[in-house]
Amino acid sequence: MIVCHCNTISDHEIRAAVDWMRAADPATLITPGKVYRALGKRPDCGGCLPLFLDTMRGCDSLGVPMQLRGLRRAATQGKNHEGRHESHRISQ
Repeated sequence: MIVCHCNTISDHEIRAAVDWMRAADPATLITPGKVYRALGKRPDCGGCLPLFLDTMRGCDSLGVPMQLRGLRRAATQGKNHEGRHESHRISQ
């Protein structure tokens, strides 16, 4: 099935690119931009992006590498104020 009509990219090409990137570097984060670059193309109108992302999500090898999971949670653990000083606003 053609996912990107502007560049004639099929779902098979997207899956193959994701699998190739995961095999080449198991620790990489795979983004739509990286998939386009791996296929030697550039996004044009962006109308395909929702279907492009759905196709990427359907790939078994897309997941976030284990060493990168939970980083956001660990960095903000124990903080309830988004890193701002408590006196960031003037009393009214």
